[in-house]
Amino acid sequence: MRSFKPAFRATLSLSAAGLALVGAGQVLAQEAQSDELELTEVAPSEEETIVVTGSRIRRAGFDQPTPTTVVTGAELMQGSPVNIQQALNDLPQLRNSVSANQSIANTSAGTAPVELRGLGTQRTLTLVNGRRFVGDNNLNFVPANLLERVEIVTGGASAAWGSGAVAGVVNLILDDDFDGLKLGAQTGISDRGDGARYQFDGAFGTDFADGRGHFMIGAEYVHDKGIGPGGRRDRPWYGAGLVSVGNGQVELQPDVDNLVVAPGIPITLGGTIFSGSLAGQVFDPDGSLRPAQDRDFRSLYDNLIVGSPLDRIGSYARATYDIGGATLWADVSYGRSKVDQFFLPDPGGSVLAFAVMADNPYLEQSVQDRLAAAGEPFFLLARLSADAFPIGFIATRETIEGAIGIEGEFGGGWEYDAHYSHGEVDTGERLTNSAISANFARAIDAVEANGAIVCRVNADADPANDDPACAPFNPFGNGAPSAEARAYTTGTQRSDAVSKLDAAAVRVQGDLFNLPAGPLSIAFGAEARWEEQDETVGELDAASAFATPLYPQALSGGFNVKEGFVEALVPILKNDGFEVDFNGAARYSDYSLSGGIWSWKLGGTTRLFNDLLLRATRSRDIRAPNVGELFSQGGLNIRPIVDLDTAGRNDPNYNPNPTARVISGGNPDLVPEVSETLILGGSYTPSFVPGLQLSVDYYDISINRAIATVTPSDITAACAAGDQVACDAVIRDATGTITDVFATSQNLAKFETSGFDIEASYRIPQFAGLPGMMSFRALATYVDKLVTKTGTNTNDTAGDVGDAIAGLPNWRANFDIDYITEDFSLNARARYVGGGDFNDQLDIVNGKISARTYIDLGAEFSVMDNFTLFGNVRNLFDKDPPLVTTTYNAHYDVVGRFFTVGGRVNF
Repeated sequence: MRSFKPAFRATLSLSAAGLALVGAGQVLAQEAQSDELELTEVAPSEEETIVVTGSRIRRAGFDQPTPTTVVTGAELMQGSPVNIQQALNDLPQLRNSVSANQSIANTSAGTAPVELRGLGTQRTLTLVNGRRFVGDNNLNFVPANLLERVEIVTGGASAAWGSGAVAGVVNLILDDDFDGLKLGAQTGISDRGDGARYQFDGAFGTDFADGRGHFMIGAEYVHDKGIGPGGRRDRPWYGAGLVSVGNGQVELQPDVDNLVVAPGIPITLGGTIFSGSLAGQVFDPDGSLRPAQDRDFRSLYDNLIVGSPLDRIGSYARATYDIGGATLWADVSYGRSKVDQFFLPDPGGSVLAFAVMADNPYLEQSVQDRLAAAGEPFFLLARLSADAFPIGFIATRETIEGAIGIEGEFGGGWEYDAHYSHGEVDTGERLTNSAISANFARAIDAVEANGAIVCRVNADADPANDDPACAPFNPFGNGAPSAEARAYTTGTQRSDAVSKLDAAAVRVQGDLFNLPAGPLSIAFGAEARWEEQDETVGELDAASAFATPLYPQALSGGFNVKEGFVEALVPILKNDGFEVDFNGAARYSDYSLSGGIWSWKLGGTTRLFNDLLLRATRSRDIRAPNVGELFSQGGLNIRPIVDLDTAGRNDPNYNPNPTARVISGGNPDLVPEVSETLILGGSYTPSFVPGLQLSVDYYDISINRAIATVTPSDITAACAAGDQVACDAVIRDATGTITDVFATSQNLAKFETSGFDIEASYRIPQFAGLPGMMSFRALATYVDKLVTKTGTNTNDTAGDVGDAIAGLPNWRANFDIDYITEDFSLNARARYVGGGDFNDQLDIVNGKISARTYIDLGAEFSVMDNFTLFGNVRNLFDKDPPLVTTTYNAHYDVVGRFFTVGGRVNF
């Protein structure tokens, strides 16, 4: 009998065998019952230690109380995703907040974070081999070809791992023991002929020093061409918009032609007058004026991309050496990514809706005469200005990290491990063709002097305000601005940042003594981290020169934390298949800025009989503020304030609606968020149905004093409700009138979520007499509530699937079917996204969004012993997303049918 070839063995370990058992704490393997096919065991034997991310105690047979999903690297890569993040985002527990080459314009493009429970990427802790890494929660730099498995803890785990593990932990376990040589290549393209992608990877591993040492290295390169503006025209739903249909109602419509960005401000490429006697008139490219017609107000999405071009490199190397009773190790990783985006100016920017003087010489004389006859010295113009300010965003991220460590045994079953790591991320961001406010204001105000059109500042009687560089800007008609005017009114926003992380940790584990039900196991240790970030910005950025500033001020700051933790596993009862275990953990964290704080976990499991396991966990988890939340430099604005804390203010000079200073930015006085998590669940593996495994878990997470940036009104409302943190952010004079509001990051928000995770898997060692194995697996998540509270505002976005609110569908599910033989495998997946409301805060005629189901197919063929060909189709039936205004959001497939083919060779 032959065993599975490596490619198929890895697939079997989860997808075919259905062995990602939530809460089981280990991957089980059953013996093959086919005379024609021997299944290579992929689970550790009883003598081997099993790494479980939900606990710091490593012990075979330990049924941990915290639900854990284990997914093999081979199963994640079945669909040939662009990176690990895209593969993980197919799991129902995660939400796709930002993709590696996301088309929406923001500075997160090019990163690849994961987000559990819809609670924000900063509340999901991401580890590699059980260690934090610099620039954490960016999976772009982890080579997928080295991924052995991913362990996902879907519950609070701060007692085990520290800050950030509020929604859960995603731990990427790499194949550090890889031996041999493997190479891979693949390419993909959408059925519309765009989105081409190329990927190459390789890995090498070998022993040295007579087997006492081992070295391995792996790398991958991905080139994604993205999908340009032409791709949008092949996807008409991409320009969907909300259109007013009267009676205060709006309607979702595809490929919107007549788009009003704001009430009374229609936008066109060449300019629309929206005030006075000429309101509704538009400028043609030749500068002539005419009444507006259909298709004049072109969709803002006509010139937008669907997917950004992305280049990415990820690499990792590791060496180990046994010194007798201990193993020394060292690893290093390097990664680099570059994303290049294009998008149009912000429709709300001051350079898109502005006043034009009636004597502007670029106006036709007939238009000037009509304005003079109406007694109008100026008019308001709305102009998209894509010809002058087509913004490009280029982000380059480079990371390097190194670590050294030791692991071994003291004797008597006690073991230890310790490590130190240092990592840096260099990020360079450029926002090109950004409008410079003062320059634009001078350039748009043109006059005629001495037979030439010049800027008014250079023609008036005051030489003090002259600007020799000023080039007049002609706004009348698409393409009218000159190259000189564009150069004078635009600049490049710049940011260069370096983030550093130093971490040290030591852990000791062993059995204290034996109890009647088994050994009492304990793990304890200490950790320390030092985090810092330094950012520099361009001169124009520092001077607040841009109309829509992205980098108002440089950022510089850091903090450190020192921690100690302890965890115990206490077997209480074990008798004829009936088992009761208690698991408890505690961690004390001392932060350099906010002081000390405790996190803890109390959990237990009960095995009523061999087939049924029940579990329960209660935990207190934390998330400390990051460097940006603590030290980002904001600004000072003078603005009207509505004071909602008016009780007892009787001074006759008290003003409830003053104009006050509003200070924004980071807040070094922030304290860690605190969450309370309850998990109740169980798993059932009926012995009378071999191969069937079922599990259900209920979760309830409540995050208090969550960090958020809130409005001045929210702050005064929270103060009125008795929140002292909010009251401290409001400064009043002797009359009680507000003079200053610190609308910086504050511990004023609250998040609540609850729901169920459901899993079922079933495998048939031999199906219908055919050679090979058939397996079935289903994963589903039901979100009952997803509540955000800020000030007096409470919003439950469970069931909201529109882009206007960061919600979640009530139901998400995956269903997998796999058939595997020695020489080939077939797999099919159905991805279900439940329906819901586009936005329950608006009166939308067609605001109910229907459910979507996507079908994926894949196949692998073993051409020879060491060579495999594979191919897959994602979104087989080219299912369109619903009409959601910016349908590149978290929930839907926006590319359409996508084909991938490739090959792998192993030596």
